[in-house]
Amino acid sequence: MILLGLLLLIVGLLISIPLLTTIGGILIVVGAVLWILGATGRQVGGRKHFF
Repeated sequence: MILLGLLLLIVGLLISIPLLTTIGGILIVVGAVLWILGATGRQVGGRKHFF
């Protein structure tokens, strides 16, 4: 999810489409939060790991 967000963010900045930049930023933040919660051993949504 973080990689997809980073890809959308870069494409949005290069092509100057604000919607892609916004979606990319949101995906990066959500992916980072899920990654941190998973790394601490906390279950999110009934799952311990998100792949």
